[in-house]
Amino acid sequence: MKLSLKYTAAALAMTLAGLSATGAIADAESSDPIKIAINEWTGQHLSANIAAVLLKKMGYNVELVTAGGLPQFTALEQGEIHFNPEVWDNSITDAYTNGLTSGAIVDMGELGLEPREGWIYPDYMTEQCPGLPSYQALFDCAQVFGTAETFPNGRLIAYPADWGTRSKSVVKEIGLPFTAVPGGSEGAMVAELKSALASKEPILMMFWQPHWVFSEIEMNWIEWNPTEQECVEEDQDRETACGFAQASVNKIASKSMAEKWPNAAKFAEQFTLTNDEQNAMIFEVDQDGRSLEDVVQDWVTKNEDRWSPWIK
Repeated sequence: MKLSLKYTAAALAMTLAGLSATGAIADAESSDPIKIAINEWTGQHLSANIAAVLLKKMGYNVELVTAGGLPQFTALEQGEIHFNPEVWDNSITDAYTNGLTSGAIVDMGELGLEPREGWIYPDYMTEQCPGLPSYQALFDCAQVFGTAETFPNGRLIAYPADWGTRSKSVVKEIGLPFTAVPGGSEGAMVAELKSALASKEPILMMFWQPHWVFSEIEMNWIEWNPTEQECVEEDQDRETACGFAQASVNKIASKSMAEKWPNAAKFAEQFTLTNDEQNAMIFEVDQDGRSLEDVVQDWVTKNEDRWSPWIK
């Protein structure tokens, strides 16, 4: 989820310098750096930076490494990256599942977030597309969502291309007359959403929760058929479509993390965040313009009773 964060690469470099400059490696098993993946959305940046600060308090050397949402799994499998505290397990690849099977990638448990993913639209679209929130309504009013580039198909803003092709897959499987257009980044998607709302233009967009946008903007979710089985996005039809598999948000590590830094691995298993915590922090970074470093430090300062047992 590539986004318009309010801090620059230089600011991130300063953060990393601060992490690596404090103190000797007193209690850590190795002075080699634990490399934590940085993905493309603000929530993950927060999770990763909080984990980095707490690992540093344990005496570890820590590096934050920019890693694409899909290529990171190969890097984890090969031990080039050691930890990612926030992986949405419905946006994964064979490299991830094969890594879990082989033991090269280790599941460290859920982060604690309660996510939702799917297509969202504003209230005013219910007048132009009777039958919403049912996905079936979209078959009859696709042209309402169309643009010059997609007409007669409707336009659906999907996730950025390097997050996978989930919306495109669902559109194809159920024969929905929409064109899935990848969003350029998280920031670009939010900007397009706000622009559409300001002028009450038609918009249908793939999105996720937790996210600060839901604390500021009232949006509706497209509803799908319930299913007691796992929702397989690549195997649906119009009448029984279930939409999207809902994620668990997991912490994952390379095999080498537990081997080389066993106490760090124990910390990783205990580390948690909630929707409310992350939503509030995302809002401060993306909307209030506070630096990510300051927001992270505030969380650490206010939650010492919570994290102290994790780092013992």
